[in-house]
Amino acid sequence: MEELKDKVILITGGTAGIGLACTKAYVAAGASVAVIGLKEESVKETMKLIGDHHMGFRCDVSSNKEVKECMGKVIAHFGRLDAIHNNAGLGSPSKPLHKTTEEEWDLLMNVNLRSILLTTRYGYPYLKASKGCILHTGSLVGEIGQENHAAYSATKGAINALTKSMALDYAKDGIRVNTVLPAAVMTPMLKTWAQEQADPDKVFDFLKDIHALGYCPDGDVIADTCVFLLSDKARFITGVNLPVSGGAELGYRRNV
Repeated sequence: MEELKDKVILITGGTAGIGLACTKAYVAAGASVAVIGLKEESVKETMKLIGDHHMGFRCDVSSNKEVKECMGKVIAHFGRLDAIHNNAGLGSPSKPLHKTTEEEWDLLMNVNLRSILLTTRYGYPYLKASKGCILHTGSLVGEIGQENHAAYSATKGAINALTKSMALDYAKDGIRVNTVLPAAVMTPMLKTWAQEQADPDKVFDFLKDIHALGYCPDGDVIADTCVFLLSDKARFITGVNLPVSGGAELGYRRNV
């Protein structure tokens, strides 16, 4: 089924991990996709996978100028915008708050949060015209917290709050706003986080055990949910922070 046929979707951080899984799923569901990535090479590789009908941009999502330029190119090419998926994000550093530098704090806030401000600012008029939707990639840690991950958890908690306020602000325009909350997903960012832990060798067993369904998934489980939330099948869903977490929010477990 082409649940997203004829829709134009802009996705940030769409060249790796959950973002790449979503990019491929959106294409498979019939959408025209504009992909933003930070590295030119990863953008080129993604475009080889999805084809010339789509668009790819190297863009710093925390840059007002660059986001504005990308949005203009998307509209000039496709003539419309039906959805923005704010997926770009940083997961490091793994530290308690007092050990987090101001530079680390600012970078996390700029990439994980300021990017949402900018894509919303420049995408809003077009989403209003299409009665489109906004989707964020959040994290379960924004709800339950995580040891030695204070700044990152703070950004994800802020996204959860933003989702509710944005949903209320834009409901009158017919724009839906939702967030998906993974627990752990086997991505390059997760593997980097694992190497920052005191005992990296034990981390992957932990990541399997925290999910009640018994395994740490790949990005496709998130992508399938995102396709649904951006489709007309979710037309009466807004302001939701949806766990896609194998039941991890029910309580972390241990197989002992």
